[in-house]
Amino acid sequence: MGWLYVLPALLVYGAFLLAPLGRAVQISLYDWDGLTLGTFVGLQNYVDLVADEELRGAFVNALILMVFFAVIPVVLGLALASVLARAKVAGLGFFRTVIFLPQVVAMVVIAVAWRRIYDPANGFPPLQGWLGDYTLALPAIGLVGTWFEIGLVTVLLLSGMGRIPGELYEAARLDGAGPVREFLAVTLPSVRGEIAVALTLTIIAALKTFDLVYMTTQGGPGTSTLVPSYAVYDRAFQTAQVGSAAAIGVALTALIFVITFVVNRIGDRSTT
Repeated sequence: MGWLYVLPALLVYGAFLLAPLGRAVQISLYDWDGLTLGTFVGLQNYVDLVADEELRGAFVNALILMVFFAVIPVVLGLALASVLARAKVAGLGFFRTVIFLPQVVAMVVIAVAWRRIYDPANGFPPLQGWLGDYTLALPAIGLVGTWFEIGLVTVLLLSGMGRIPGELYEAARLDGAGPVREFLAVTLPSVRGEIAVALTLTIIAALKTFDLVYMTTQGGPGTSTLVPSYAVYDRAFQTAQVGSAAAIGVALTALIFVITFVVNRIGDRSTT
C-alpha cells in the first residue's frame, strides 16, 4: 500500500530524471554529432575523458571550486552563525533576510554584476582584471561562489543553533567551559545535520556550475576556468561531440553522487 502512495512521485521522478539519465548513458556509448547516425564505440568516450588532459583539468577545477563554494562558506557560516545565535543582535530577522538575498537572485544577474566588479577598466580596484589572469581567474569565480553560498549556509546553521537547548550551554559553563570550548563541545555536534545539508547543497552547486562560468569567462583565459558542465555545453553545442559531452555529464553525475553520498554517510554516522 505504501508503494501505491509514492507511485505518482516515482513516475514523475522516473520520467523526468531517470529516463533522461538512462538516455544520456546510452548516448555516451556512441560517437555521435547530434545529426547523423551515430557509431557505437562502447566505453571509448570514457577512456578519452580520462586521457584528455583538458577534461581532467576541468574536473580538477570543479574540485577546487568546491573549496570556495562549500568549505569556506561552511567555516565562515559556522563562525558567523555562532556569533549571531549567542549575541543579542537587534534586527536579526532583517539580517537573515539580507544575507540570504543572493539565493533569490538569478545567477546570471549575479555573474553580470561581478563581471563589472572585475572589469579591468572600471571595476573595483583590488579585483580589476582578475578574470583575465590565468592564475586569478578561477579564484575569482570561486570568490563569487563564496559570497553567494555563505548566506544560505549561515541561515541553515542559525536554524540549527536556534534549536539547541540553553541548558546545554549552562551545563558547559558550570564545567568551566569558555566560548571556544562551548562551540566545540555543544554547538558543533548539535548542528552536524545542518552542516551535512549545507555541504551537500554547496558541493552540488560547485560541481554543476555553468551559468557563472558562461557569463564571466567561458572557460578562459585558455582553459583555466573550464569546468565539466561548461565542457558538456561546448562539446554538445559547439563542436558536435554529443557522445563525448554525454560521457562528461554521466561522469559528473557519478562524481556528485559519490561525494554527496560520502558527506551524508559521515553525517549519519556522526548522528549515531
